[in-house]
Amino acid sequence: MILLALDTTGPNGSVALLEDRRLVAEAGFEAQLNHSEKLLASLDHLLKTAGRDIREVGGFAAAAGPGSFTGIRIGLAAVKALALAAGLPVAAVSGLEALALKLRDDHEPARLLCPMIDAKKGEVYAALFRAEGDGLAEILPQAAWTPDDFLARLPAKSIIHFIGTGAEVYGEKIRSRLPDPARFSRRSLFIAPEVGLLGLARLQAGKGVPAAEVQPLYFRRSQAEEKH
Repeated sequence: MILLALDTTGPNGSVALLEDRRLVAEAGFEAQLNHSEKLLASLDHLLKTAGRDIREVGGFAAAAGPGSFTGIRIGLAAVKALALAAGLPVAAVSGLEALALKLRDDHEPARLLCPMIDAKKGEVYAALFRAEGDGLAEILPQAAWTPDDFLARLPAKSIIHFIGTGAEVYGEKIRSRLPDPARFSRRSLFIAPEVGLLGLARLQAGKGVPAAEVQPLYFRRSQAEEKH
């Protein structure tokens, strides 16, 4: 299967094309406030670079959150339109899980992985995973946390690998709480390839959904909702 994956949940947007589990092409972009413009241009560039036509795509995957409410809406609107036009299913996956997958290492099957996204307002979207078999086991649930509350729940003497904008913003706090066990990844935050791998597994397991049924993954209410 040729699968198209995208992520617009944060300032680092990306798109990727996979054939089965093999990465064919990827493109990353700094979106800031213009996800829509950058996403469409990147999709066009991706297909031209790979020498593929959108009609060859057999499935779609998208990061459904957590992250920027505007970015999530733009990404899901795009993938819904593409999937609806093609009559194909969509796999909506967690951006946190995709971040954790970037750190998975077959040589350390039990390593602890901590994706952490800056959620603003003194919070982070975070979770703790353990690499297990070919996948990930969730140890601490994906949620919006205060950094102090989340860090207090982490195992104190286990080596933990951190990644994400939240780990960058709260790096000093993490180091003060977990001085020796904390490890910080320098890998890029473009996660479309990992979104594609997670999405492919969902589609192969029959867990894809019709385009109209794709839902965002929010862990708290938007500013507009909080005002009502």
